[in-house]
Amino acid sequence: MVSVQQVKAMLKSGEVFGFFDVREEGEFSTQGHPLFATPLPLSRLEPRAFALLPDPKTRIVLMDSGEEGQNGRALRAAAKLGELGYGNVAVMDGGLKAWRDAGYEVFTGVNVPSKAFGEVVEHDNDTPRIDAADVQKLIDSKADMVILDSRPMPEFNNMSIPGGVDCPGAELVYRVKDFAPDPNTLVVVNCAGRTRSIIGAQSLINAGLPNKVMALKNGTMGWHLAGLKVARGETRSFGPQGPEAAKFAQAAAAAITQRMGIKKIDRAGLNALEAQLSHGGGPLHRLDVRDPAEYAQGHLEGFRHAAGGQLVQATDQYVGARNATIVLHDNDGVRATMTAHWLLQMGWKETYVLDHKPSASELTTKAEPRFPKGFKLPTPKTVSPKDIDGALVIDLDTSLRYRDGHVPSAWFAVRANLGRTIPEMLKQQPQAKRIVLVSPDGEIAALAAPEAQQAADGLPVAILAGGMKAWRDAGLPIETGHTRMADPPTDVWYRPYDFKQDVEAAMRQYLDWEVDLVPQVKRDGSATFAVFKR
Repeated sequence: MVSVQQVKAMLKSGEVFGFFDVREEGEFSTQGHPLFATPLPLSRLEPRAFALLPDPKTRIVLMDSGEEGQNGRALRAAAKLGELGYGNVAVMDGGLKAWRDAGYEVFTGVNVPSKAFGEVVEHDNDTPRIDAADVQKLIDSKADMVILDSRPMPEFNNMSIPGGVDCPGAELVYRVKDFAPDPNTLVVVNCAGRTRSIIGAQSLINAGLPNKVMALKNGTMGWHLAGLKVARGETRSFGPQGPEAAKFAQAAAAAITQRMGIKKIDRAGLNALEAQLSHGGGPLHRLDVRDPAEYAQGHLEGFRHAAGGQLVQATDQYVGARNATIVLHDNDGVRATMTAHWLLQMGWKETYVLDHKPSASELTTKAEPRFPKGFKLPTPKTVSPKDIDGALVIDLDTSLRYRDGHVPSAWFAVRANLGRTIPEMLKQQPQAKRIVLVSPDGEIAALAAPEAQQAADGLPVAILAGGMKAWRDAGLPIETGHTRMADPPTDVWYRPYDFKQDVEAAMRQYLDWEVDLVPQVKRDGSATFAVFKR
């Protein structure tokens, strides 16, 4: 056990350690958490732990609500991490309650360090911004303008600004000259809310783009709140990088490297860094920051995919240890350099760019391992869709995806709570002859099966073969809505546009929350943001 005071001191000391909150993401978001606590829900621990913390020797501190006693989730998570090979694990005594009682800042929301950093960047640089109504006027007047959406394609496809083009964060400097070859063209950068608009626009400004660049204030949410119609189903995106775009991007990256002192290493330097860190120096995160399609076509073995814009926007989804060492790679250094220049400003001091053009023989299309060596998934009995009649069916997906479609008559339940909820569900369905667990592809169901068996009162436990994906692929009936809820829908963070009602109120609340992060971060005192001013 470690005290909240010890953890607070560790956060300020520069020590390399993982600080994980093992409550469900929705609890983490709505009930609050320390600024630099990384969400690692107990229900999803095994598939996420290794990517977040690739070195099992790294020191780890776990927390939960602090009101869960000796059977609390932090202690249960410590046991599971031990099974995965992590041997240096402590629990923060008193959890969130003790943190709050000590008078320390408690932050709501998700990806808070990245979002807070975006607000600090706008504050310190006075990043130019433009209201939705003014953009609409420019569109109506057929002004010389390009709207670049800095989000990944799935988000762009779901909802975008009419006439916009998808160009995710790290691609902006790399490709902007393909969209705006004329320096007189206005470049407007947008995202769903604020962070990626600000960081995207400031990336182009930091890169020395001669065009006037502006962030769309409050992104697509601001557009919606202004009463303007969003586009749905758009797919317009970038093509191969042109020569003028390449020329500008290379010059910009070289200038940024020189001004910020970005550290570059070759393959021999990477080998030396790996050897150095193998003796207890902490985890090494090797991240390929290119577009997902490029990564899938071939990447260096050992490098996980983390598209540069998303890495800056949600660093805690990729790097689980404070002050870890990060090595970034791409095809020519531009996207890695632009990503590194943001990570350094966020306080990730040990960030490097791998300056190495791999030969074809060095590339692989294999996915990186998702679990530490030696870990094997349980292999419970599987059943086909025709075998679920008379079963208590439990869906272990998120409440959001359960709402949008699940096996008819299935219950929603959180894996971490099955010891409590299975007896409660069996009271509601006493005729059940067996328990069938369902998850998207069967993986979480397999992990949960031994836990479910302990609570099953002697009933056999099986998992649905192929999970919900196989059910959908077979064209079987789907039920929607929060129809049978063994747990409340507090397992995941619901984005404003995930709500079915009061969407506008949720959007306003979210945007106000982002803006208010700047003074809260200052009060907290743990951040080491150092914003680059051009």
